[in-house]
Amino acid sequence: MTAIRLDAATDILGVVDVQPTFMPGGELPVAGGEAVVPVINRLLAGPFAHAFATQDWHPPGHSSFASSHPGRAPFESIEMPYGPQTLWPDHAIQGSATAALHPALAPARLELVIRKGFRPEVDSYSAFFENDRRTTTGLHGWLRERGVTRLFLAGLATDYCVAYSAEDAARLGYQVFVIEEACRGIGLPVEGGGTTIDAARRRLEAMGVRFVGTAAFA
Repeated sequence: MTAIRLDAATDILGVVDVQPTFMPGGELPVAGGEAVVPVINRLLAGPFAHAFATQDWHPPGHSSFASSHPGRAPFESIEMPYGPQTLWPDHAIQGSATAALHPALAPARLELVIRKGFRPEVDSYSAFFENDRRTTTGLHGWLRERGVTRLFLAGLATDYCVAYSAEDAARLGYQVFVIEEACRGIGLPVEGGGTTIDAARRRLEAMGVRFVGTAAFA
């Protein structure tokens, strides 16, 4: 594996939605989700000088919740004004304990926390844009002002919020890396075989996003 030499002036770690709501025992659990915490903490303590985090932050009754659509079940898809929307179990409710960043996550190098999904009418997967693809989170401007050119992503879930963040970052001109051991995915089945994790990886690699292991930073 080719070693990656990090540059504190241009590189940053993005910690995506590392919240108990997405871990076993939470409302929308990702299998093995809790395993990303010690890996991310090692990255925060070690090679990365700068980092930011995102936090899913929904009001009760959010439009992406299946409970907001009578007769609908979690993981069904509906059409919203901005396009197809997967319906989710109620999760990441503002102010709840499970919506907080994981209590074991080392906060020292988290210089910014971006809250997303707080507008009731639109869901938000990406760290950069809400799902209408027009409403920005402000992250791009923040990174640009700091001279960041390479983005390394970790967190939950590989096939949704990590993938959407990576895709948008690549489109915005960043060089993007997904740190595999520091991510876990949901893995819903997709038409034609495979899962949403497989589909996300194919899509991202076609855009030039690299999947790397933590050994690359040794």
